[in-house]
This record gives sequence, structure tokens and C-alpha cells, in this order.
Amino acid sequence: MTIANNIAAFREAKGWARPELAKRMDTTPQQVERLEKGQRGLTTDWIEKAARALGVPVGDIITPGAAGTAAASGEDYHPAPDILPTRNASADDGTAEIISLNLALSMGPGTLIEEMIEEETVRWDIGLLRSLTRTPFQHIRQVRGVGDSMEPTLRTADRILIDTSERTLTRMHGIYWIDHFGAHGLKRLRAAGQGRIVISSDNKVAGGPDFEVDADELRIHGRAIGTWREL
Repeated sequence: MTIANNIAAFREAKGWARPELAKRMDTTPQQVERLEKGQRGLTTDWIEKAARALGVPVGDIITPGAAGTAAASGEDYHPAPDILPTRNASADDGTAEIISLNLALSMGPGTLIEEMIEEETVRWDIGLLRSLTRTPFQHIRQVRGVGDSMEPTLRTADRILIDTSERTLTRMHGIYWIDHFGAHGLKRLRAAGQGRIVISSDNKVAGGPDFEVDADELRIHGRAIGTWREL
């Protein structure tokens, strides 16, 4: 099973490419990539090397979600408080602003996306968001789904919340925003052995059979954490 960890998120928060982290860990960029994607066992030795190189506590390397609280400015990481910061939250009406992307993600063969445009900010109830995730709101995006291959779980025109801090396979059978050779979509994923991932649809008639891909071929942009649809 793919192991989720926070190495990539901490590296990106510092603005480092993989070769830079590899140099600091005395290893190769390919090894760093395998560690980030969970394709190599994250032993105590590797955890300690990554923590020293990134300048974070050892425990934060494998604590789910810890990297999502790192300052976007790239400053030194500090553990998140019990009440996480929000993005433009309104104390008056109990809502928080979420960025809505001007794109529709395919729930079929995939959508070719040349550019992601920030359409607008939309407001979601803070209580509802906190029931779904502890991720800071600046890491959440709203998109729309198109197609019927994920029915009945997701339907065309659903407003779907994506936690973009989850860029590794963290949930068995979770639904993720993926990019497979440039084709973006919302699909269910599960680990399938060493360096392999199964992509599947909830509606087998519309979406077809499950298929395996190399983890290196797949880019995960986030995990779907909630949906809202109009009656």
C-alpha cells in the first residue's frame, strides 16, 4: 500500500525542487521521489534524514496533515494549534471563503486542462467544513464534476470540495482529482502493490472496468472531501 507522508508538502513549502532535498539528504532525486510517493518503505533512518534536511520534528514527517499547516510563505514550520487558521473567515456569519475554480472535472475519460482559472470565492459554512476536514481553508478548492461514471456518488454539476493538501494516496478507495498524462478527472483510487495504483469508477456501465497504472504516471491534485448538489 502507498504510504502517505508529508515530505513533499514540506519540500514545496520551502520552495525546493527534489534535487535540492536529495542533496541535503545525501541521496538521489529519484529516491526522494519514491519516498514522497510511498514507493519505498519509510524506515526510521529515512524519516530522520528527511526531518534533519527539512528542519522539522521527526514526528511531523509521518503525521497526516501536519504539512498542510506549514506557512505558505516558506517560514519555519510550527505545529498547528487546535483551532486552525481560516482564509478570510467571517466571524459575523460563521462562513469561510473557498476558491472556486473555473473548471469542470471529468468523471469519464478525462478533461484536458490548459489553464486553471480562479473563478471567484464562494462561502461555505465553517461548521460544515470542519466536519469534513481540519485542513486550513486556503488548501480547499471547489470544482464541478461532469459525466456519469461516478454515479451515484457524484453527479454532473455537483459542487465538489477538494482538499489539495492530500497529494498522495491517503485513503483506500478514496475519490481523488487526478491527472493521468494530462487528462484530469475525479476517480476512485486504491493501491495495487509496489508502485501501482488502480483507477476505478463507481458506475461500471458508464466508466468501464478498473485499470492499473504506474504511480509515476499519475499526479494527484487532491482528495474529494464533500459535495453539494441542487435539487
